[in-house]
Amino acid sequence: MTELTIGIDPPRPRRLSEEIEALLAELSERPITLREIIAVTKARAYTLLLILLSLPFCLPIPLPGLSTPLGAMIALIGLRLSLRASPWLPASLLDAKVPSARVAVILRGSLKLARTLEVFLRPRLCFLVDYVVLHHLYGAMICICGLLLLLPLPIPFSNMIPALSIIFLAAALMERDGYFIIAGTIMFAATLVFFGTIFFGGAAAVHWMKDWLGGIFGSHPKGPKLGMPPAG
Repeated sequence: MTELTIGIDPPRPRRLSEEIEALLAELSERPITLREIIAVTKARAYTLLLILLSLPFCLPIPLPGLSTPLGAMIALIGLRLSLRASPWLPASLLDAKVPSARVAVILRGSLKLARTLEVFLRPRLCFLVDYVVLHHLYGAMICICGLLLLLPLPIPFSNMIPALSIIFLAAALMERDGYFIIAGTIMFAATLVFFGTIFFGGAAAVHWMKDWLGGIFGSHPKGPKLGMPPAG
């Protein structure tokens, strides 16, 4: 005889902080690989992975040697999402080991930020997430932000702004929160304005500075020497 299951709710998917806690419990005591992270997080592996790869850019910890591969992985995942293709990473990246000490620092910092995000995350304006055609746009935005994270710019906020855009978009896809889609889109627009100001306004400022310094040090009109009366 079949058992009645009326009234039994389906299991609630784990929240972002619970996913990170599971990673801390299972993987923080030894060097781990991205392949292991994906195995633990299962169905939502790549949206969670986007968040985990972006969170270090928002934490006050140095990323020597990590910013380039992290940005490249984010860009690649975003590109695949924009094409509505299955996420894919090369085996060399999936199997690269990250030291346990660095993993623990990143995951603990990520857990704090995740708990802060979850105060606001909930299913709202779900059509912005469920309408799959829009995923082409979200993937393209994530890809562009990942490429910008590759740039070695020693400028305040040059990492945090695109990283926040990725986190908001990925968290929205994970929790079906249209408000966070809007927030991520606004952050993406701010990212374009910020980097556009650096690339175009920065170049103009450099040229202006060269002209100004040249006027001070290299283009003085020749006048009478000090202490000598002008020629009569």
